[in-house]
Amino acid sequence: MPYRLAALCGAFFASFALAACSAGEAEPVAAQQPMPNVEIAAPLVQEVADWDEFTGRFESPQHVSIRARVSGYLETVHVRDGQTVEAGDLLFTLDRRPYEAAYDAARGRAAMAQANARQAQADLQRAEELRGVDAISQESLEQAQTALANARASLATAQADAEAARLNLEFTEIRAPISGQLSARTSDPGDLVQGSTAQGDPLITIVSSDPLYFPFYASESVLLRYQRSSGTGEGAPVEVRLQDEADYSRSGEIVFVDNQIQPGSGTILMRAEIANPDGFIRPGMIGTIRVRGSDPYEALLVPRTAILSDATRRLVYVVDAENKVSVRSVVLGPTSDNLQVVQSGLNRSDRVIIAGLQGLRPGMSVTTHSGSITRDVQPADVTAALNRPAGTARVTD
Repeated sequence: MPYRLAALCGAFFASFALAACSAGEAEPVAAQQPMPNVEIAAPLVQEVADWDEFTGRFESPQHVSIRARVSGYLETVHVRDGQTVEAGDLLFTLDRRPYEAAYDAARGRAAMAQANARQAQADLQRAEELRGVDAISQESLEQAQTALANARASLATAQADAEAARLNLEFTEIRAPISGQLSARTSDPGDLVQGSTAQGDPLITIVSSDPLYFPFYASESVLLRYQRSSGTGEGAPVEVRLQDEADYSRSGEIVFVDNQIQPGSGTILMRAEIANPDGFIRPGMIGTIRVRGSDPYEALLVPRTAILSDATRRLVYVVDAENKVSVRSVVLGPTSDNLQVVQSGLNRSDRVIIAGLQGLRPGMSVTTHSGSITRDVQPADVTAALNRPAGTARVTD
């Protein structure tokens, strides 16, 4: 009995060992994980200049409300609503007849005063001759001198009245004081116009449209940067675009910087002048302006997609000569289309990982292949600024 038990146990252990050996031979060797494949490139080196963007409204340098200087009935309108006029163009004519009559009367009084002054001059001359031979008293001579002085004063007054009457007659013709575009008029022929007052609505307004002003507010830090950089501030070049434009289609320059920082906002008013010869831009339109905020400088640029964030730090991955990953903390400058200016933390010769960033860790070995960093001009997002569609669309005949 013990012999048979021992044989059975031996057979069992032999079968177990054979099965274990067979299983070990059948189990494949675990395959080694492949190294990550990444794309690398040296930073792009280009000369750039920093630009700051601001949003604001275009303004007219001159906005004049046209009011009559004299009262009268509006006789003729010589312009159309919205017309573009030049300085000196005739806009309205008031009824001239009362002022012509007043001018004629004033000229008549001036002529009479002129004749009285000539008579007083002749009387004084005779009085001086008679006094010379002691034919009249000294008192009579003085009376003649006083009469001439009064006549001359009356002449000056009459001439001033005549000049005032002439100006009133001239003011019946209302002319454009500046060049620009007219608004809609507020009076029609036959209306009684009240002159010599700033109360009430003007007859019409004129706004100049070439050039236009673009005021904007910059922060104190931006102003300091401008002042420390040559070529900025007054005279600095600017570019502008309208709210439905993708490109900065017009250019100008800064013509005014205010003399103090506003205490409440910590900003300062600046004003750019933009040429508008075609009159396409209207005062009051919204636009975006960008101002060159630095002198041109040579910058290192990497794709914005190659930049990672770690709390407050900005990082990029680079590979060394042995194709091992390391991390660099960088200081970023402004964006430039699809690229980012790196102010410090990178060298020209660094091999920056620009694609295949997922799952990378410092010290990891990677397989690299060369890529390139190219600029992809990013158009402005104007989707929200596009004109709304019309209410209906009808088939044309």
